[in-house]
Amino acid sequence: MKIFQVDAFSSRLFSGNPAAVVPLDEWPENEIMQRIAMENNLAETAFFVPQGEGFHIRWFTPKVEVDLCGHATLATAHVLFSHLGFSGTELKFSSRSGPLRVFREGKRYVLDFPADEFDPAEMPDGMLEALGGKEPMFCYLGKTDYMLIYEKQSDIENIKPDFVKLGKVKARGIIVSAPGEWVDVVSRFFGPQVGINEDPVTGSAHTTLVPYWSRQLAKTELTARQLSERGGDLFCRNRGARVEIGGEAVTYLEGNLTI
Repeated sequence: MKIFQVDAFSSRLFSGNPAAVVPLDEWPENEIMQRIAMENNLAETAFFVPQGEGFHIRWFTPKVEVDLCGHATLATAHVLFSHLGFSGTELKFSSRSGPLRVFREGKRYVLDFPADEFDPAEMPDGMLEALGGKEPMFCYLGKTDYMLIYEKQSDIENIKPDFVKLGKVKARGIIVSAPGEWVDVVSRFFGPQVGINEDPVTGSAHTTLVPYWSRQLAKTELTARQLSERGGDLFCRNRGARVEIGGEAVTYLEGNLTI
């Protein structure tokens, strides 16, 4: 099996979110894919096989298979366009989250994902303490994640999670977000339940963030920055039932797996 490692949502190596990408001719056993993802020890490993005029894509953390992953899909698009000779104008993927589309826009790859649906929610027991005790302005629950809204960027920068306690919250992850000082939106993403304490850049979280902030800021186009240690930049559009999430990518590694 060939393998690539790509830094997604960045134009520079050693920033953005690293993802592994494994092209396949046919699906191996699920256990093999899970073990590869565990061995890679990255937030996500994407696997894909040809399917009709497009591809079927799946994503694994070191612990579990997940329904949707933005940065590993962007990394997969980069591999197909830049390394595997894909000559079309856009990529079509089938997935556990339905049909997905990726197209190029200048130097960016743009993900076309379904917008999340979310509602106001009570914070689960222990979440506030696990996040250091800073009360958010609002709490929402989407299909897989909680989203906590704070007043300002420094609130997000200053959160120091207790990941052991946060791992007891039953959710794929916790998004914390606020208006940015030099971009429209800043965020961080914590996912200890699925083996990712803090994700460097989380494309799928922006399927929740973009509909919310688009309404709050009365803008359909948003600039976003994820305030992880590595950091990453996203350009987003609200298309109603869909969200477009754009970013650059750079290849770090190309090699072979021996299974």
